[in-house]
Amino acid sequence: MHVRLKLLAAARSSALLATRFGDDRPLDAAGWHEAERAAPVLCRLAAAELRYCSPSARCRETGELLGLTPLAQPALRDCDMGRWHGRTLGEVTAAEPGAVDAWLADPRSAPHGGESLLAFITRIGNWLDTRPIEQGAGLVAVAEPGVVRAALAYALQAPPHTYWRIDVQPLSVTTLTGSAGNWSLALEA
Repeated sequence: MHVRLKLLAAARSSALLATRFGDDRPLDAAGWHEAERAAPVLCRLAAAELRYCSPSARCRETGELLGLTPLAQPALRDCDMGRWHGRTLGEVTAAEPGAVDAWLADPRSAPHGGESLLAFITRIGNWLDTRPIEQGAGLVAVAEPGVVRAALAYALQAPPHTYWRIDVQPLSVTTLTGSAGNWSLALEA
């Protein structure tokens, strides 16, 4: 049997330039409006038997706004960025350019003292591989864009640096089908 998991990227909580590592801010006004406009299409996801979300404020709020009443999953939290938490990439690059270069070049590197990219992708993959398999059960998870990127890198068994090449837009839906260690990306019309 296979699982059909729809990953919904949360609505935005800040302008791109204001995005911070470990940003747990709630939805901003634009994010609320975008989610409300998308609700007539995305509310169909509430039909899933199992509904999850990352524990961040914006993921919980996106799920609630769409009527999903998702269960927060600590394993779906964004990458632990250690001492970089709460800072922008620009701020960290200005203060620690060598550390940022190492972090971007080596997926095993964690110069911030948190989680390496490889450890993050593995954690998300472990969550994927432990989803319950029931005949016809649909699953949905509202997650941070980084979590969706990690899930795709894992599911496609792509090299970890592929993570940096995946662009996940707010309120986009990505469908994965399969079972532990055997995932496929399903593109839908």
